[in-house]
Amino acid sequence: MTQAPATSKALRRRHDREIVAIAVPAFAALVAEPLFLMVDSAIVGHLGTPQLAGLAIAAAFLMTAVSIFVFLAYATTAAVARRVGAGDLPAAIRQGMDGIWLAIILGTIVTALTLPSAPWLIDAFGASDTAAPHAITYLRISSLGIPAMLIVLAATGVLRGLQDTRTPLYVAIGGFTANAILNALLVYGAGFGVAGSAWGTVIAQYAMAAAYLIVVVRGARRHHASLRPDAAGIRASAQAGVPLLVRTLSLRAILMIATAIAARMGDAEVAAQQIALSLWSLMAFALDAIAIAGQTIIGRYLGAGDAQGARQVCRRMVQWGIASGVALGLLLVATRPLFVPLFTGDSAVHDVLLPALLVVALTQPIAGVVFVLDGVLMGAGDGPYLAGAMLVTLAIFTPVALLIPLFGGGLTALWWAMALMMTVRMATLWLRTRSGRWIVTGATR
Repeated sequence: MTQAPATSKALRRRHDREIVAIAVPAFAALVAEPLFLMVDSAIVGHLGTPQLAGLAIAAAFLMTAVSIFVFLAYATTAAVARRVGAGDLPAAIRQGMDGIWLAIILGTIVTALTLPSAPWLIDAFGASDTAAPHAITYLRISSLGIPAMLIVLAATGVLRGLQDTRTPLYVAIGGFTANAILNALLVYGAGFGVAGSAWGTVIAQYAMAAAYLIVVVRGARRHHASLRPDAAGIRASAQAGVPLLVRTLSLRAILMIATAIAARMGDAEVAAQQIALSLWSLMAFALDAIAIAGQTIIGRYLGAGDAQGARQVCRRMVQWGIASGVALGLLLVATRPLFVPLFTGDSAVHDVLLPALLVVALTQPIAGVVFVLDGVLMGAGDGPYLAGAMLVTLAIFTPVALLIPLFGGGLTALWWAMALMMTVRMATLWLRTRSGRWIVTGATR
């Protein structure tokens, strides 16, 4: 009787150490990635407004294109972690190589499609006559780096599956530093302008991809895993990624619908929406770090056949998610008066933004549960359920959001609709984890 609490406490401490060891470097790597665009924007912004507008339009397309293929990281993490849990490192690395080969194929296809269609894509984004030439230049050059960007996604998934989140952190920091230096040298030193910024980013991206490949190839040679493309393995990786692709596209659709509705409300509302969404996304990085820990740890436990351990660590991560969400919500409320003026001095934007941010803050504990359970089910390879759940969420959110302008609702009402969306996601994910159907043990699902 006296040993049970001590044993339970020791187990929680072990889970906590494991979660922190994976989540902290994962969070730092996640935050480092958006800094690429910030550096490009800061350097190009001094060239002129048309150049910065062109970069912004091209970058929006590139970020959307790459975010669609984030399943390369998610699916690879889960598959590799299962093999690690089963004690089969050669098969784990082989599985990871299949994901990398798929990234190379997809990246090559996207680049081949983007190069000739760049003018049409930029025109579809509504670029002005002064910004369009810069946007086309940046997009065409940067599209050459898409294969490297997708390799980085897949290789990050490999290393996360191998329980290594420190290497992605180091590579992200190195890539960010190289990108900043190359941009400054090529834009100002060499006088290449927007083209120099694009080339600097492409070179940094390929350097990051090369660093990842060196680490993976060394692991493959050490464990005698084949590096050759395997058609069946690549096809299996693609099939595992399809449900996660559906999930990602559904989530992107929700965010696009929300922005489109805010745009119809007026300039102040859409400006406030952009700020609110940026802050929401920033807090999501912290919660996503715990989700990454979920993908990695759950996959390993299930691969090892430890269903009870998977349940225990799932419960502990949910507690982490709730606590992190509460902390982020309180931080957002406490610092509103400090950071809102940094974004804009327009009082009209302030008036609509401040109440909306209260809703954002209130939903953070819900978001904490959603991100954690999302990661748990990804780690379990439960992609088809995640896809179906997100489609249900999209189907509920869309009519509610579209009714808001009809009933005279403003931005705060829109964020209450976003809160409903997150609540629906939490309900669908909680029902799945409670059912236990996600728990499938073994080296493969």
